[in-house]
Amino acid sequence: MGDDWNSSGAASSKIPSFWAAVAGFMVWVFFSVISQAYSLRAVSIRRVGTDESEPERMPVTFSIAFVAGVTPTKWTRIWAERRPDQPLEVFRTEPGEQDQVLRDGRAQVSLVRLPIDETDLSLIALYREIPVVVAAKDHFIADQDSVLVADLADEHLLQDPDVVPEWRAVATEVRDGTRRALPKMRDLDEAMEQVAAGVGILIVPHSIARLHGRKDVVSRPVEDVAESQVSLAWLSSETTEDVEEFIGIVRGRTKDSSRIDSLPAERVKKEKKTDKAKAAAKAVRVAAAKAKPAVSRKAPSAPGRTRPTASPKKGKRRGSR
Repeated sequence: MGDDWNSSGAASSKIPSFWAAVAGFMVWVFFSVISQAYSLRAVSIRRVGTDESEPERMPVTFSIAFVAGVTPTKWTRIWAERRPDQPLEVFRTEPGEQDQVLRDGRAQVSLVRLPIDETDLSLIALYREIPVVVAAKDHFIADQDSVLVADLADEHLLQDPDVVPEWRAVATEVRDGTRRALPKMRDLDEAMEQVAAGVGILIVPHSIARLHGRKDVVSRPVEDVAESQVSLAWLSSETTEDVEEFIGIVRGRTKDSSRIDSLPAERVKKEKKTDKAKAAAKAVRVAAAKAKPAVSRKAPSAPGRTRPTASPKKGKRRGSR
């Protein structure tokens, strides 16, 4: 007992060292728990978007551009039915930016009216549009079902003559050099105002005339002006799965059409099996025919007769002697 206590009555140095170790261990555990909690909180913060290296994934919007006069509603409706989780953006373009919206990434596909710069683009022809002449309501074309470009040779075209080369080739004001400058027109609506006022005429696709139509103008088909072509365009290097899906919709493919790629192989196998079955059935018929006993054939009729020869006993009529 004398070794366990010192002269002042306090515990020996062995006992305090044990409790010091326990206290140190508890302090270590405490700080370890705090550190782990802080790490978990930091991870949770990164997961909600504070860390740019792991952003939250959002659906990519599929953008469709279309030039004025084109109506993409039927195709966008089918897209919405097949891809309800895919956001869709549809916007109208001006004629001068039909292909530019593809090159700057504003749209993945564009419904365009040719001509455009087709460099690096893929195109699918959709349909053609009839050209019409638009004039004031009291113009002579109002009494016609259609006109020829020669009928419009003396008119003033409110467009660049190069846009309608057929008119340029016969236009009196171009040939005589008397063509006057065009009035200031910011858009087609203002051009239609000039037409309604009798200043001149426009030759445009029928869909454009209908889109900007007014009660004080009339339009008639021009028979010998080239039709305009409406096409679907996209960057050849950006033919993604979404683009392929939209191409299929425009071409009229059904939703399950991509799932029948394996059908031709199955059809070939079935045809081979059918050929074997036909050959086997033919062999059975030939064998059965050979096994039948021979049947005597009737003597052929005398040449030139079309009916059987009457029996002599049956040659008398009733009442004859």
